[in-house]
Amino acid sequence: MSDRVIVVAGPERVEMVEEEPAPVRGGTFRVSTLYSGVSAGTELSYVKGTNPMLSARFDTDLGLFRDGEPAQGYPVTRLGYMEVGRVTESATPAVAEGTVVAMAYGHRTGYLADPLVDRFVPLPPDLDPMLGVYVAHAGPICANGLLHAAADAFGPAVRDLGDGVRGRRVAVIGAGMIGLLTAAFAVRHGAESVLVLDETSRRRAVAEALGCAVLDPAAGDPAVAVKSAWRRGPGDRGADVVFQCRGRASALHLAMRLLRPQGTVVDLAFYQGGAGEVRLGEEFHHNGLSVRCAQIGRVPRGLAAAWDRERLSGETISMLRECGEGIMRHVVTAVVPFDKGPELLRDLARRARQEVATILEV
Repeated sequence: MSDRVIVVAGPERVEMVEEEPAPVRGGTFRVSTLYSGVSAGTELSYVKGTNPMLSARFDTDLGLFRDGEPAQGYPVTRLGYMEVGRVTESATPAVAEGTVVAMAYGHRTGYLADPLVDRFVPLPPDLDPMLGVYVAHAGPICANGLLHAAADAFGPAVRDLGDGVRGRRVAVIGAGMIGLLTAAFAVRHGAESVLVLDETSRRRAVAEALGCAVLDPAAGDPAVAVKSAWRRGPGDRGADVVFQCRGRASALHLAMRLLRPQGTVVDLAFYQGGAGEVRLGEEFHHNGLSVRCAQIGRVPRGLAAAWDRERLSGETISMLRECGEGIMRHVVTAVVPFDKGPELLRDLARRARQEVATILEV
């Protein structure tokens, strides 16, 4: 039986293709997909044609982008990083047949995995497998954001994810999937207050349902509202830490305006254009602020031995056990048949459809 694979053939050209599955060989295992989560940031950038990898290559040795050397061309055949599947065949002792695993292999109905190459996370039986789409990659991105906030406060002496938010006033910009999961982590780890800012009333309602305060950034100056409410002392007003989860330069600028002096923006956003709205001569300079990029490829310096990807996935499972019911009820706003995936991605890219988080079901 052929595997169905969602590919991006070109800008706004999303197709379903069939692919003959490779046979299981010694040391590999085959996964049959149950669910595949959709990322409205990274994936749609390929559908729109705005992903920087389409025009440049990241030189991992130098840590530089090389313009004019595309790292990715069309067709994009591996789209998506939030898959859950059941092991249907196994020729490796690393995983048994019947195990439900979280992986990141793209939108496809089946996959041949090599445990020496492909990371997989067995899901515990008490976790709804649909929530497992957040375990391998998306949840660890958010957990890593909290880890960066903790490292900012405690350096290498970090004890747990709560070190950066516990008892602190936290703002989250953007109530998409990443922003809401980050907010859920912050609530679970004891933040004094968690304020989510988003212009969409539907998304603000989701944040409220998860136990957060909300603010519409279009209703007056949000920085004045936050700094009027959050006061530590004379000349010391604002959020202790801001998690910036929206890929717009204006959102990063707003994040800096929300901070108290010497506060930190932990940036989890994926920017696809310039940053003309980031004004470094204003709050950033006068309040002595810091911006830390927190992406899943790097944990804070000095913490890699204690905080690997497996631990971040474990933290995600713990959060989902506690908060999963609310996430399923409020964050996951659409479950779509896998065969409707190309249409869904086109509609999301054209803004013909608005969803908070979407999952494809096979």
